[in-house]
Amino acid sequence: MKSYVIHLIRHGITEGNLLGQYIGSTDSPLAPQGIEQLEQLRKKYQYPQAAVYYSSPLSRCTQTLRILYPDANAILVPDLRECDFGDWEGKTAAELEKEDPTFLEWMKTGAQAQPKNGENGGVFMQRVCAAFEKIVEGMLRSGTTSAVIVTHGGCIMSILSAYGLPRANFYDWLTDNGCGYTLRITPGLWMRSMVAEVEATLPGGLKRSADYTIVDINKEPEKNEN
Repeated sequence: MKSYVIHLIRHGITEGNLLGQYIGSTDSPLAPQGIEQLEQLRKKYQYPQAAVYYSSPLSRCTQTLRILYPDANAILVPDLRECDFGDWEGKTAAELEKEDPTFLEWMKTGAQAQPKNGENGGVFMQRVCAAFEKIVEGMLRSGTTSAVIVTHGGCIMSILSAYGLPRANFYDWLTDNGCGYTLRITPGLWMRSMVAEVEATLPGGLKRSADYTIVDINKEPEKNEN
């Protein structure tokens, strides 16, 4: 049976990443270090080609796609943008712990708390998952068997915690900038259970810590994990 492959790649490093800031809806471009890192990764390791390329509309993602895939024509997907952190945008965790008690609640409960003037975690996940499902459904209808999606860390974690096999929690799917995962979708399994097998980490050939291996994610989860 025909299967479909989707490669999820996190954008390169931004100034906000370097400063430890929460940057969601802010259109922060890649830092010079981020551009250099992506160019080095592209030269040294293997990024998979695809029939179609999707990207968050924010510049850190479109820049990343242009660096890794200079000949690709990106299809922008507005709902694959990062979470809107509202009044928390541009602030660090240390600052927010002092300024806003809601931040500590958000860190513990995720979807049950919301940044002031920002996006609820549950609404964010629903938005991202709806966009991902639309991409998958479009591929199945058209017979397009491969795609690259360049997006944000929170979006990748949302997609994989919702659909990924092996099953793992949201933060277990954290990945470095310029890195990601390959998903394989079997139509029958997707139609029946809406799950996708996580079969590899990206880019191919890059050594990473055990935290980012499929084998490690497949371990038995601890009982007290949220």
